[in-house]
Amino acid sequence: MRRRRTTIFFLILGICLLAITVALNVGWILLNVREVALLIFGIIFFALIITGLTLNTIFLLREIRRNEQHDAFLNAVTHELKTPIASIKLYLDTLLSRDIEPEKRREFYEIMSADNERLLTTVQQVLQASRTREKGRRLDRDELDLGVLLAEAIGILRSRHHLDESAVRLTMPTEPVMITGDFRELQTVFSNLLDNAVKYSPDEVRISIRLTAQSAKYAEVFIKDNGVGIARGDLKRVFKRFYRSSNTRSVPAVKGTGLGLSIVRAIVEKHGGRASASSRGEGRGSTFYVRLPRI
Repeated sequence: MRRRRTTIFFLILGICLLAITVALNVGWILLNVREVALLIFGIIFFALIITGLTLNTIFLLREIRRNEQHDAFLNAVTHELKTPIASIKLYLDTLLSRDIEPEKRREFYEIMSADNERLLTTVQQVLQASRTREKGRRLDRDELDLGVLLAEAIGILRSRHHLDESAVRLTMPTEPVMITGDFRELQTVFSNLLDNAVKYSPDEVRISIRLTAQSAKYAEVFIKDNGVGIARGDLKRVFKRFYRSSNTRSVPAVKGTGLGLSIVRAIVEKHGGRASASSRGEGRGSTFYVRLPRI
C-alpha cells in the first residue's frame, strides 16, 4: 500500500512538472522575449523541471522492475509450495486406494520424503529471509571450527542429493581455522551455496571447496562448480533479493525463490565478513567467495 501511494505521488509529480513545462513555453511566446531576467529564470526553472522529470522516470523504472521481481517471487514461491503438496497428495491417495507392493511402497515413501524436504526448504528460506531483515536480532555466537562446519554441510549435501565421494572435494589447512559465529546461520550460508552448485550443474556434479587461512585476520572459503555459470552483467545483482540470474533459463527444471543468495550475503555481513561471486561466463562454472573474521 505504501509503495502504491509513493508511485502515485511521483506519477502526479511528473504530470505537474510536464504541465508547468508547457505553461512556461506558452508564456515564453506570449511575454516579451527581451526581458533578460525572465530568460534567466526560465532557463533555471526549465533545468529544474528536466532534472525532476529525469529523477521521476528513474524512480518509476525502479518501481516497475521491483514489482516485476516481486511478481516473479510470488509465482516462484507458489510453484515451490504447490508442486510438492500436489505430489504428496497424489502418492498418499494412491497408497490409500490401492494395494501396493512393498518395493513400490518404499519408492513412494522416498518420493514423498523428498517432496517434504523441498517444501520445508522453501518455508525455511522465506522465514530466514524475514529474520535476516530484523535489525535488532542478535546472533548466538560461539567458537566454531570452520573446517568442521564445512565438512558437516558437505555431509548433508551428499545425503540430500545422493552424491558420491568424488562429487565434492574439500581442501583445507591441517590446523583448525577458528571463527566466532552463529552455527545455524553459517550452516545456512554454506548449505545454500552448495545446493546452488548442485542445482546449476545439469551434467556431472563437480564441486571444489577450498578453505584458506593465509591472513591472520580472515578465513576465506572458495566454492567452485562446473555448472551453467553466471553472465557478467548478473554478477553484481545475484545477491539482491528476488533476483534470479538470466542463465537460469538454460536450466528450466531449476526453480527457486530468488532469496538464497541474498540470505547468504546478509548473514555473512552480520558476521563482519564479505560474500561475492565470479564466473568466466555462461557455461563455464561459478566460484563463490566467503570471507569471515578469524579469532
